[in-house]
Amino acid sequence: MNTTTIQSYINQLWDQSITPTLVDFIKIPNKSPMFDHDWKSHGFMHQAVDLIKNWCLSHAPKNMHLEVIELENRTPVIYIDIPGQSDETLLLYGHLDKQPEMEGWDADKGPWQPVMQDGKLYGRGGADDGYAAFASLAAINALQQQNIPHARCVLLIEASEESGSLDLPFYIDHLQAKIGSPTLVICLDSGCGNYEQLWSTTSLRGIAGGVLSVEILSEGLHSGGYSGIVPSSFRITRELLDRVENPKTGEILLPELVADIPKQRIEQAKKAANILGDDIFKSIPFVRGAYPVSDDLCQLLLNSTWRATLSTIGAGKLPALEDAGNVLRPKTQLKLSFRIPPSTDAHTANAAIKKTLEDNPPYGAKVSYTGEDVASGWHAPIVAPWLEQASNKASNTFFEKDNAYIGEGGTIPFMGMLGEKFPNTQFLITGVLGPKSNAHGPNEFLHIDYAKKLTACVAMVIAEHFVR
Repeated sequence: MNTTTIQSYINQLWDQSITPTLVDFIKIPNKSPMFDHDWKSHGFMHQAVDLIKNWCLSHAPKNMHLEVIELENRTPVIYIDIPGQSDETLLLYGHLDKQPEMEGWDADKGPWQPVMQDGKLYGRGGADDGYAAFASLAAINALQQQNIPHARCVLLIEASEESGSLDLPFYIDHLQAKIGSPTLVICLDSGCGNYEQLWSTTSLRGIAGGVLSVEILSEGLHSGGYSGIVPSSFRITRELLDRVENPKTGEILLPELVADIPKQRIEQAKKAANILGDDIFKSIPFVRGAYPVSDDLCQLLLNSTWRATLSTIGAGKLPALEDAGNVLRPKTQLKLSFRIPPSTDAHTANAAIKKTLEDNPPYGAKVSYTGEDVASGWHAPIVAPWLEQASNKASNTFFEKDNAYIGEGGTIPFMGMLGEKFPNTQFLITGVLGPKSNAHGPNEFLHIDYAKKLTACVAMVIAEHFVR
């Protein structure tokens, strides 16, 4: 393998074709079905599918077969099959649906307004992870340009990942005979601790999200006349949340949401903390004077990758500030997001949350908790020596630094599904979501130079998979 030629080919393809196509991709507001219930009639999802499909067809590796599959009442998937020089199967994964807009974008940027600045492409969905299909085919094409053999490659691009991959299980079942049993899965939907080396994801937290509803009145009452007689629905809500979370430390109090952290993951977190140092939190946009929950860098990494946390991500039945009168509101609703350890069963966790919040409600209030976003996490199997060596070789070749290992706090439901179906499969889970890239938030960006080098690393790992 001429690695200089590999990187040169990939750089040129990114500059001349991939980046311009991603600019067009960012312009399409193809929000995930959870955030756009009328996605089908709006047509944005199919615009994104057509854009990626057409690019792939115009940059097709030898004998590539591509089809867009759309099961009834499901979001579509792009399925690509590329023959190789062995019967083994290597599966590459990405998604094309996006998170909603979110407020707070810089004045010169926006979710559907692509902006190139300082080598970063800003806009929703470029890094998370519209680039995946393009990078995957670029890596395979780079190998074929030099007649470097590779296994059969299957590429699966789904369109419901940001909604918990609600449609993906149906496609995995539908396509299982075609896909077969992959010996390696490469997923480009994860993150990186910095932009200086290849990062391999070792675990993903799960999620148990839902809506807590607390109702104390059938209609609002004047707060001057009835406060002190009627408890505030918001105070009741606070009391219920204290059942599941220590309000001072953020520790989750339910044993069903707590897991032992494997020793190997603790050691890897220590190494990652040594590599990253204060950069673990320096990229976070704290307000002046604010600071993280701990000054122990290793514990910060473990908190965000292996420990359960609670975030309140939405509220209902609260009037806007300008509309708020002196009224005891009859009802408070909060949308809760519990991140749970990689080894915790999400449905068990959800049941424990529901029981704890609903049992014996204060003041006889009407309390309900409805789980809406429930997905178990994923814990990688022991890395095979060949993959460990291949990842390290790739990182040193294209970044001149060793590969590093880190857990991720987010959820990729596809990994849990594959882990159950293919327990002997090896995984390279990686991605471009590094410091300040801000997936799901304002000013999301794709670090172009890092993406180019990551693409080259993927090419080398695919080649090493063949000769292992």
